[in-house]
Amino acid sequence: MLQVYVCNAPKQDLELTIESLMQSSIVREIVVLCRCGESCEISGMKVLEIDTLFSSKTMAKIYNDCPTSSFVFYTKSTPLYLSQFALERMAQVANDTLADIVYADHYVVKNNQKLPSPTIDRQLGSVRDDFDFGSLLYISKNQQNDDFGNYNYAGFYSFWLKRKTIRIPEFLYTEVEVDTRNSGEKQFDYVNPRNREVQLEMEAAFTSYLQTIGGCLDSKKMQEVNLLEKEFSVEASVIIPVRNREKTIADAVNSALNQTTNFKYNIIVVDNHSTDGTTEILQQLARENAQLIHVIPDQMDLGIGGCWNVGIHHDSCGRFAIQLDSDDLYQSKHTLQKIVDKFYEGNYAMVIGSYTMTDFEMNIIPPGLIDHKEWTDDNGMNNSLRINGLGAPRAFYTPLLRKINVPNTSYGEDYALGLRIGREWKIGRIYESLYLCRRWEGNSDAVLSIEKVNSNNRYKDFLRTIELMSRLNQK
Repeated sequence: MLQVYVCNAPKQDLELTIESLMQSSIVREIVVLCRCGESCEISGMKVLEIDTLFSSKTMAKIYNDCPTSSFVFYTKSTPLYLSQFALERMAQVANDTLADIVYADHYVVKNNQKLPSPTIDRQLGSVRDDFDFGSLLYISKNQQNDDFGNYNYAGFYSFWLKRKTIRIPEFLYTEVEVDTRNSGEKQFDYVNPRNREVQLEMEAAFTSYLQTIGGCLDSKKMQEVNLLEKEFSVEASVIIPVRNREKTIADAVNSALNQTTNFKYNIIVVDNHSTDGTTEILQQLARENAQLIHVIPDQMDLGIGGCWNVGIHHDSCGRFAIQLDSDDLYQSKHTLQKIVDKFYEGNYAMVIGSYTMTDFEMNIIPPGLIDHKEWTDDNGMNNSLRINGLGAPRAFYTPLLRKINVPNTSYGEDYALGLRIGREWKIGRIYESLYLCRRWEGNSDAVLSIEKVNSNNRYKDFLRTIELMSRLNQK
């Protein structure tokens, strides 16, 4: 028999959830989780008072309250609708696999439409705190005497990091989605300054986990690079991969051409066989500006990473390869100078800046400045495994990047480099805004389907898996 824990909710919504749960023959009792000061509007229900839903105290309270060997945790306050024998199926899989946590694919009701919401399998590198299990979890109390930590927000995260989990690729329930924002808006929640306190706790919980499994790096062992080991004709190259950006490419190139520096630099635009007029715009700009090198690669199968490889291996590439996306702009004419100065300040292998979110007309939009303060000199190389990005613009010491090379993908290639470089070499950070990141309908990540979001997340989890395996294998 199962104890079920549900969030407090308006009476009508809570009644719908309870009605659905009670259709299962294995439900023993339903307990409503109420925050301090809240009251349950349904009389006769057992109530467990909590502080925050995902705190360590809440997890410990549930464990201590639950009289059964397993329980179900529903983490949303909107109505839950179970599919046929859903809880029985979850119990069966938990018993057969001895998994600590079982989760499943499901449906979501969004804007009055019922849509499939598949999850993804958890792998070794699935350690980001926003991993999506869905809202219905079957949890077995396989470890009775557990240390839940002392977290206000990261209690559940700390809990599941250490647990064996298994996904059921079957649609076992329907939930109501209240966050109807596009994927391009949601992806920056974790860097919103309002969530800083939460992120610090998540970092502490994750670092503790890394220490437990032996995957934590020591910042004191990060290497510097000899930036003057080789001569270059120019000090820096701005690398711009592009395909079909006739509306934005001239703005991007001109923001690079307008830089004021005390060193020589050039701009290498790798035009990935554009078909919309981008090529003609670049040809004209190259005729007018000797600093601009317009390259059309021979290969037809290149992603953004492959285009980067063409740029960094070009004979004209400078000592530092500095990123600029084809629909973004440098914020001021001093951006390149600040980046290069930062390299020499610490003999860094990579430098990462900060950027400001804008609309197409360069008006600032929420959350504004993205400074990725979750990267610190002391723990950035570890915390980078937990988060989804490291910032922009990104710049690299070219000789090292030529040895590593860039994965030939169009998503996550920059993150892969940050993880790989951060494993051995020092990375410098600039926390002031250097870059304007334009959000518009042409952005490749502005509005993504659930399938594409899952594909992206699966790939980044794979990159984390590689990084963790490397760290553990070197112990």
